[in-house]
Amino acid sequence: MPTSAPRTDWSAASKLLHWLVAVLILVMAWLGLTMGDLPNGPDKIATYALHKSIGLTVLGLALLRLLVRWRAGAPAPVPGTPRWQARIATVTLVALYALLLALPLTGWLLNSAAGFPLQWFGLVNLPSLAARDEALHALSVEAHELLFWAMATLVVLHAAAAFHHHLFLRDATLSRMLPRGRRRPHDAPEIP
Repeated sequence: MPTSAPRTDWSAASKLLHWLVAVLILVMAWLGLTMGDLPNGPDKIATYALHKSIGLTVLGLALLRLLVRWRAGAPAPVPGTPRWQARIATVTLVALYALLLALPLTGWLLNSAAGFPLQWFGLVNLPSLAARDEALHALSVEAHELLFWAMATLVVLHAAAAFHHHLFLRDATLSRMLPRGRRRPHDAPEIP
């Protein structure tokens, strides 16, 4: 159940999951953009396996983030935020959550359609989502790539908006997601 008291800050769990997923997304982007160019061999296989394992981790963390968000709630927009900005922020966050789920699932699907086994860090074998199918594999590769570029675009816009709020509007939008102790003095929440 969401908490009933209004929040002025993101929960510690939300902050931890946000930054952990952000780092993993950067690692995944780098791996995904470079692994296809690796020469065939054990290093390429290991890199693909790492990409898949991190992708499954991102899927699990995205589900955990949704649970934390549901349980802890979210802070209200910073006072003075125009309604249209709050709506855009909400739509962007919903799209980012959807992509955090869809990207790993399309990766899992393309792996299944290619007929490859899927393991999470060599510890857990995961079932196939589909039988081997070249047409489905090609479709899921395209969907995975398209979703990646949509994610990259939204992440850049999300970060740019946060920095715009921090550097130009000088409000607490970004600092509310930073660990405690990282706030600027004027970002401290107002005490009623």
